[in-house]
Amino acid sequence: MEYQDVRNSNVKSKRKCYILVGTATVLVLAIILAVVLVCTIKKEPERNLKETVLSRCQSYVNSKPSALSGNDCEGIWKAFEQAYVGKDPCSVPPEAYDHLMNSVQQTIPCNTKLFWSGTKEMVFAFAKDRDCLMTIEESLMGYMFDGLHWCSNNGSKETFTTGCPNWTECVNNPERSFWNRASAKFAATACGNVSVMLNGSKDSPFNPVSIFATVEVKNFNPTTMDSLTVLLVNEEKDTTTCSNESLENLQSIFSSGPLKSVGYECRVVPQAKVTECIDDLEIPCSSCW
Repeated sequence: MEYQDVRNSNVKSKRKCYILVGTATVLVLAIILAVVLVCTIKKEPERNLKETVLSRCQSYVNSKPSALSGNDCEGIWKAFEQAYVGKDPCSVPPEAYDHLMNSVQQTIPCNTKLFWSGTKEMVFAFAKDRDCLMTIEESLMGYMFDGLHWCSNNGSKETFTTGCPNWTECVNNPERSFWNRASAKFAATACGNVSVMLNGSKDSPFNPVSIFATVEVKNFNPTTMDSLTVLLVNEEKDTTTCSNESLENLQSIFSSGPLKSVGYECRVVPQAKVTECIDDLEIPCSSCW
């Protein structure tokens, strides 16, 4: 009887040991798995952002003759990272992207650049399937980064796509600085007859704090630009005309100072007409306003 008790006791002890060892093994594996998952999750945003940018870059270069030569997508990505990685997300000035701007090569034909303010959705819909006009978002630079979010932190080697400063949180945040710098270059290289689509439903179609007003107009080059045509898009109920005070302010910029040699024209365009052109690609651009 005593022998049986001892035997049962030994069996129970071994069973407890097996259970403890098994439990410890499971815990160790769980910890290892958690560490791997955390590392993977931390790297996932950077990997996804990089894959998105490189995929967009390659598809664009393959489909657009104007960007076919001189563009190395991997090199562009590296220049992009250099601008913000390891920096305070509120301390990335526009000039931090200068190397990136120089890394992207594209010659956009004269008479085709279309700027916008307050009309993003309409402009995108209009220009999407037409070659007559191009927005910054349709250039290689804009196409790669449109709609994306990114930032880093002091001393970090990582890219984050969440928790980044919004547009107004601080002036020198990575996204705002990127678009300011890219917009400045897009405007500075505008040539021939240039257009801008403004919103006639707004009290001030020429918004003095918009990128168009604060960056693009200030970077227009009078030696390469012939004229600016304002396309004031009005809904049926709108009564805004080209005599709107904000538009007169815009016209005054072109009637004096560095841009006085550049022609200025303003046209009121019914939104219904633009919508018709969006729906019917057979209508030539020249007949849309």
